[in-house]
Amino acid sequence: MKRFMSWLSDVFAPKMRKITGRPWIAAVSSAMQKLIPFILTGSLIFFYNVFRSYIPALPDLGKIADYSFGLIGLITTFMMTNQAMEKLKHPGYTINASIVSICVFMMFIRPEFLDGSMTFEFGRLGPTGILVGMITGLFVAIVFNLYAKLKFLKNSSIPDFVVEWIHNILPTLVCLGIGAAVVFNANIDIFSFIIWLFSPLQSFGQTLPGFILICFIPAFFYSMGISSWLFGAVTTPIFLSGIAANIDAVNAGLPATNIVTSETVFTAALITMGGMGATLGLNVLMLFSKSRDLRTIGRICIAPSLFNINEPVMFSGPVVMNPMLMLPMWINSITGPIIIWIVMRTGLLNIPSQLIQVGQIPAPFSSVMVTGDWRAVIVYILLFAMYFVTWYPFFKVYERERMMTEEAKVAEQQVTV
Repeated sequence: MKRFMSWLSDVFAPKMRKITGRPWIAAVSSAMQKLIPFILTGSLIFFYNVFRSYIPALPDLGKIADYSFGLIGLITTFMMTNQAMEKLKHPGYTINASIVSICVFMMFIRPEFLDGSMTFEFGRLGPTGILVGMITGLFVAIVFNLYAKLKFLKNSSIPDFVVEWIHNILPTLVCLGIGAAVVFNANIDIFSFIIWLFSPLQSFGQTLPGFILICFIPAFFYSMGISSWLFGAVTTPIFLSGIAANIDAVNAGLPATNIVTSETVFTAALITMGGMGATLGLNVLMLFSKSRDLRTIGRICIAPSLFNINEPVMFSGPVVMNPMLMLPMWINSITGPIIIWIVMRTGLLNIPSQLIQVGQIPAPFSSVMVTGDWRAVIVYILLFAMYFVTWYPFFKVYERERMMTEEAKVAEQQVTV
């Protein structure tokens, strides 16, 4: 175990941090973070609709959700190119290239032209189009990045403003030309092709093994101090397409079937009770610790933990790169999804069917709100007990080590005096 932890801290973690710091990887991660305000805007409307279901006289704000969360695929396209240009240090292209990516995306959603009107499926602009938006944004970013590396007209005597026009016109022509050739000349439905290409990943994400991996892998890397946003490129399309399908199913009078959504993993705060890795149980143990330092840290961190924010306890505990506390965190990231999968698949707990991603709501309030099911309180209590028992033996060993360190410091101070 010591050799494994040494390898993680000295070899694996540094290499992963180096990889995640590369411009293209950082751009994808940053783009996923930029989507949050638009997702949360839609979430607030769905949250508002919970009250509207009891008070029908309240005004219908559905269009706000349609033109925020409902355009998330289109927004992804812009953000992906924008962040790529920023991370690759092409400030002159951050806006223009991003607008070009929107133009290409509009081609890829396969519009139809009739009597001077352009029509398309509105749904292709939303969660279904996130993958298409990501790929479109990266495609345009690659073209602009390659063109920028050519250093074309670097020492030209042409006026600067004309050179700037050329530098924008040429890569724009390439992007739009390739898009038009593929979509209109070759008659290929790029949107459908990309969705088909990634459908196995989407399908696997909605299985129990996929669910476990989606919860475990980010927690594993987080325990080494590596941001879980790295995996947003994979999880966000799975989550959003899953909840969108559940919403459509319930509106059509059918049951929700997709368990793997952000609402299940994060907002309900059953799997991420206190934060990723279910660290609330650890924080409670720290509150009553015999170690003065751990008890103090526990008191400082408990308020954020109740709102499912665990950066303080992760980095000050510390859990990060602490083998004695990393292991129970990994265990919880496996057992939690398994329990939730069982209770939801067997009908013991409702599957979320509303877009509510305001994650900093204390459980079990959030658990009941997201599932619309009072049985979530029982599931919360049982899961908390399971997480607590998982943390307990590992924490007691770590606590003993901390107490020995504290006692050694006190003894050293007494000798010095």
